[in-house]
Amino acid sequence: MINLVHLKVLAAVARHGSVTEAAKELQYSQPSVSHHLSRLEAATGAKLVQRVGRGIRLTPEGQLLASRATEIVGRVDAATNELAAHVGLQAGRVRLAANASAMSTIAPRAAATLAQEHPGLELSLIDRHPVEALQALRHGEVDVALIYRHADDPAEDEGFRLVHVADDPIYLVSQRPDDSLANHRHSAWIGGCERCREELIAVCRREGFTPRLASASDDIVVVQALVAAGIGVTTLPGLSLQAHRRPDVHTTELPSYPRQIYAVTYGEPPDPPATIALIQAIRNSIR
Repeated sequence: MINLVHLKVLAAVARHGSVTEAAKELQYSQPSVSHHLSRLEAATGAKLVQRVGRGIRLTPEGQLLASRATEIVGRVDAATNELAAHVGLQAGRVRLAANASAMSTIAPRAAATLAQEHPGLELSLIDRHPVEALQALRHGEVDVALIYRHADDPAEDEGFRLVHVADDPIYLVSQRPDDSLANHRHSAWIGGCERCREELIAVCRREGFTPRLASASDDIVVVQALVAAGIGVTTLPGLSLQAHRRPDVHTTELPSYPRQIYAVTYGEPPDPPATIALIQAIRNSIR
């Protein structure tokens, strides 16, 4: 029979690709990890691990089960936290994933609000881009994902539940005051992360041109330094400019292109009390 310990071992082996490293993470001996893998193979009737030289790798069956194991273990951990949170929100842990701009603006304020209202709750913060945050949420590694999206983005997969918490305006960042997108049809542009570049390109195309991306960085400090040096122009969301704003660059709001910020949970409602408390703290910190 498959048990949770077997699944934890397989998930650890999958993460590290090594019995030795899995044993270190789990604080087991190497023979113990090997024993659990053997028991799991016996229980499933499938070959899950094969030796390759001095190392190991998962078989296709092992990879399939390992992906489910990660999700199952994450869900059990989340359930444990939920149970603790039910005891009057006096104890427990709640986990939030957010990208850098939200992590440096919304998250600290929400953390302070949550600590004041529920001092027994432990909040863990994880820096993740929206796609990675949703993946972590699906796998049970976090309880809430704070993401951004646009009204015309495709809907998230079934199981994700979104709560709108704020609108985040987009700004043109340039050297000149009172600037506009139309002035930079032929300018060099600075792109950010993949999703930010897609956002920049979409905004410019709605104005009738495709930007010439000459430079790229997903660091808002670097991007603004490049703009200040005349290397190019870019767009940045309001949250990023709240986190860091150089005095020698100019920002012009593009009112037609805001993005929306959502707190996302996964699975059937209702959310556990600790998760509800965190989302409420996020909303209160923005008002």
